[in-house]
Parts: sequence; C-alpha cells; structure tokens
Amino acid sequence: MTDLLFECLKTETLGPVISEKEAGQLSKDVLEGVANLKVYPRSIVAASKTLYFLGRREKDKLLGLISENPQSGEDFGGHQEKVTIAGKEVYLTVAPAQPANAALLRETLPFLKPQLLGTQKSAGCGDRLALATPGHIRAIRKSSLAPIFAQQSVRENERTGRTPQQVLDDAMWGVFQEGWREGYGADADHLKTTADIDAFASAGYTFITIDPGEHVDDGANTASPEVLKEKFENLPWQKLETKPEDLINAMAERVYHLDDISANVSRADLIRAAVKYGRVVAHTLDMYRHLTRVMSERPFEMEVSVDETESETTLTEHIYIASELKRLGVEWVSLAPRYVGDFEKGVDYIGDLESFRDSFKRHAAVARSFGPYKLSLHSGSDKFSIYPIATELTGGLVHLKTAGTSYLEALRTISRFNPALFRKIVRFAIECYPQDRATYHVSALVDKMPGLEVTADDDLTEMLENFDAREILHVTYGSVLNSPKLREAFFDELIRREEAYTQTVEAHFDKHFRAFE
Repeated sequence: MTDLLFECLKTETLGPVISEKEAGQLSKDVLEGVANLKVYPRSIVAASKTLYFLGRREKDKLLGLISENPQSGEDFGGHQEKVTIAGKEVYLTVAPAQPANAALLRETLPFLKPQLLGTQKSAGCGDRLALATPGHIRAIRKSSLAPIFAQQSVRENERTGRTPQQVLDDAMWGVFQEGWREGYGADADHLKTTADIDAFASAGYTFITIDPGEHVDDGANTASPEVLKEKFENLPWQKLETKPEDLINAMAERVYHLDDISANVSRADLIRAAVKYGRVVAHTLDMYRHLTRVMSERPFEMEVSVDETESETTLTEHIYIASELKRLGVEWVSLAPRYVGDFEKGVDYIGDLESFRDSFKRHAAVARSFGPYKLSLHSGSDKFSIYPIATELTGGLVHLKTAGTSYLEALRTISRFNPALFRKIVRFAIECYPQDRATYHVSALVDKMPGLEVTADDDLTEMLENFDAREILHVTYGSVLNSPKLREAFFDELIRREEAYTQTVEAHFDKHFRAFE
C-alpha cells in the first residue's frame, strides 16, 4: 500500500477514485498508524501532489494531509510533523475540520463545492444534526436523483443553534467523508426576508427557496365579490408593474391549453387568484431582484414555495403565479404549491389519493407549459404513498424535500442502543409539544402515543412507527437539542454509534428514493 501512497503523491491534478479495497488497505496499513486516526477510507483522495483524508479521534473529526512538500499543509494549520513511511520522509498534517479549512478544501477539491442541479429529478436531505449526510449519500448512490445535502431553513437554524455556514460546512465534510464526486446542491430553505438571503448567499448556497407564504390572502377564497373588488383594486400595482385592466385583458376569459388539459380562466376566478397571490408575486419579485444583486456573477437557482398556507392552490391560481412571475422576468427552477390534502410532518400523506392524482396532474401540466420547472414536495418526508404519483405525472420534473425524518432515525438508533436515554427524550418531548407544535402543521395527540410505561425496551423502536409519536418527536427536536440535560448525551450516543446511525439513515432513505426510480 505504500506504493499506492507514493503514486498518489505524484498526482498533479485531481486523482481518480481509489477502489474501496485499496482505500481500506491504505487506511488500515498506513494512514491510521501514522496519523493516529480512525480513517474514513472513502475520503482518501489525491490532488496537487498531496493525499487528503478524513478521520476521527475520539469525538472529533480531523483532516489529514500527506505530502513531500511541507507547504501543502501549512495553510491548514493544525499539527505538522515529518514522518518516515517505507524509508521515505514525508510531511503529515493533522488539522481541525473547521470553517477556514473547509473553505480551503473546497478550493482544492472542486467536487466539494455546491453546484446547480437544474431541472434534474432531485431530493433535498436536510441534516439538522450534522451527522446524517453520510447516510444520505449512501442511499443517493443507489438512485438516479440529484442531491441537495446542505438544506436548512432559518427556523431550523434558530432551533438547532447553527449558522448557514455551519450547515454548509457540515454537509461538505460528509461529502468528503463518503467521497461523493457527482455534485450536490445547497438549499437556503424558506427564506422570507432580504436579510435571510444575505446570510445564506455569503455562505455559498446555490439553491434559494423563497417563502412568500405570509403574503397569501387565504380570505380570498370566501370573500364576497364586493370585498374582492376592493382588495383587487388595492393590490400593489406599481410593484407588479402593470394595471388592473391590463391584467384582466391579458389573462381573463382565456383558454389555456396545457398538454391534454384545457383551463378556462374566467374574470371572477382571475380576480380571486390575484387577490390571493398578488402580494406573493410582488414579494417574490423583490426577493428575486435582491438575490440577483447579491449573487452578482455567481450562478444560482431559485424555488418558490407557497405550501405552508391554509388553502389549496387551484389550477387558475397556479397559472396566475407562473404567468405573472414569467412576465416580470423572474426565473425559477421549482415551485411548491399548496397541494390538496395534508402534508403533516414525518408521516405519510393524509387525503384521498385519487383527488391528489387529479390535482397534481393539473399542477404538472402548468409546470411543463410555463417552464418547464419542477414541482416541489415540501414536508416530503415519509410521504411514500404519493411518490410514485409525483414521479409518473411529472416525468421526473420533481423535487423532494426532507429534513426531520433523519432526526427521527437518530432517535431510532438511540432507542436500540440506549433505551433509558430514549425514554428521557420522549418524556421531555411530551412536555414541550404544546409549545413546539405552534409553528408546524400537525395533528398528533399525546393521548394517542404508546405508553412508555407499558413498552418494553426491545419494543421502543415501534414508537417510531406510530403516527402521533412520530409527529410529537419530530417537531420537538429543537427543544431536545437545546436541553442542557439531553444534548450532550444525545450527541455522545450518536457519535459512539456513528456507523449504526449511518446505516439506519441509509435504509430509511432507500425507501424514499426507490419510489422515484
């Protein structure tokens, strides 16, 4: 294996992927001994006459570099020493996996930089713990989906105490650890203000999800004609860069031919759609133009999300949103309407599947006709019953967005190896649920959870198959992770069981991704 090492040290550009067998032998026979690390074999990569790898020492992940040139490791800080391998002197650097080194490594190994995914069939794998990305990657390797590994919202970061930069760096270290070279995106999820955009753009995100949901007027659905007329006249027409009569003339009493679907947009329906979503369009335009200024020459792609609202987005309303955004020069790669039925957290779709199929078919027709752009499934974790429908009707123009389900798989892992800790987490989650549920669309009831007192240790994992328990544990993640009594024990157990957690996440996401093939 020393011959392989010295061949790698001659590689001037990015070297080819080393086989799993050779990487495992190189780790065991050479690297772990000289670096005093438990090396992740898939991380080993040669570039710029340097061998890079990632390893663990106790709780900490550390970056390792071996080179014949001491300057290769100087910028990374850490500890550098001269070591002898097979009679040859080389320089070993072991440095912390910190933000400055993450930035340096991205410049050296281009596959660690987030990229644009375009209209490829894709999946976002939010990792609230900075531990799930290796499992996500192992599952994505077996699928045809393009991945987003760095994905968090402002709300999630507030609850986990992380920054946009930390989320991006944590995902990158996971990509490095697993040797994923096929590209990945970074999603700044559910951004509502220009200040949100600034924070994520400066960190290097490539996929920006704009959430104008607060500007949806759900009252339009039931408002009288008189109220609608007044609200329509008072829309921010200057921001919309048109006039009421011009919108009516352009869109009303017109038949839209969308694939094999015809949509007749009446004047009344158009006015209702504009009242409901006009301020959404105006806010999205403001956010998009700010984003283009902030990103300057940097390429990016944008998603529009109105899924976290009370009422379904109708066919006419989707046509209105897409038509107006297109008229105003906004470019987007995916859109998340508010679909029929309920998308509650961490559980399967709630609603009639035939109604969903009929409605989703119409949304897919709009997306193809006005784009093409992808339809995005937000709160998409564990919605197994609708994945085949979405894949079929979009022809692959679909984006799945998941997050909290990886946290639930962390609890599954803890329940297997530390039942006492799992019980403490469940009891604490029950206490926090009344407050934590306020900002989520959930219907779980504590009274319907399986009783901890009557559940044996060997049966605790079954709690994660229960509808009410899943939702309650799902939305209380922030309270658990910020609890002084639970946080350290929680992460200690997962780090100790790192491979078991990775395999658990992999198996769970295999179930998600198989449905999109």
